[in-house]
Amino acid sequence: MSTTTTTTTKLVPTDLHFNLGALARIPPGEGKEFEIAGELIAVFRLRDGRVYAVQAKCPHREGALADGITGGGTVVCPMHSFKFDLATGAPLGHDCAALRTYAVSVNAVGEIILQL
Repeated sequence: MSTTTTTTTKLVPTDLHFNLGALARIPPGEGKEFEIAGELIAVFRLRDGRVYAVQAKCPHREGALADGITGGGTVVCPMHSFKFDLATGAPLGHDCAALRTYAVSVNAVGEIILQL
């Protein structure tokens, strides 16, 4: 279980691509919440190197997904243990609404680039 407390980083929009800073800011296996153009988005750095971005709050009870448990390409909401696929946002084993997902990549110098 992650012991990291969610803190939100606010970014001002300049275009549809946002540089969220160094990937190293997110420990492997954890997530971090960002506020981008008025939207709260959780970015996850998995232990295998994959990076995903989804809406920051669980659609069921608005749990902070950045504080959830990650593994196998999924995140588990810390409030009620609902699991979601990070690549598609699809709910896994429950009928909660899917998460909104965002295109995210890491550039040549190790910075997270998110596209809205």
